[in-house]
Amino acid sequence: QVQLVESGGELVQAGGSLRLSCAASGRTFSDYLMGWFRQAPGKEREFIAAITWSGAGAFYADSVKGRFTISRDNAKNTAHLQMNILKPEDTAVYYCAAKRKGSVYESTYDYWGQGTQVTVSS
Repeated sequence: QVQLVESGGELVQAGGSLRLSCAASGRTFSDYLMGWFRQAPGKEREFIAAITWSGAGAFYADSVKGRFTISRDNAKNTAHLQMNILKPEDTAVYYCAAKRKGSVYESTYDYWGQGTQVTVSS
């Protein structure tokens, strides 16, 4: 089992920045791909970003490319999502997730956190 706990979500004005964190415990963190997803009210959960086991590779949804940066620290069992130039449409609950292998874009992750709310005011 892998336990994931997100933090860092809050209310921010458009154009601002936030840094989300995902703390992992339970298994060897570096064995897992890490992803970030979000779900806005009335919408399906969508892929935002993912990072490979060592952090050498990162992947982003077109909607956040150039604004968001995913990173990980395997020594501290944490993953981060730096979000810049936030827009009202970025408002959602953000989830981190972990999987050993497979497509980073599909939501077929094995473990999920409880989510953290990000609200961007206009």
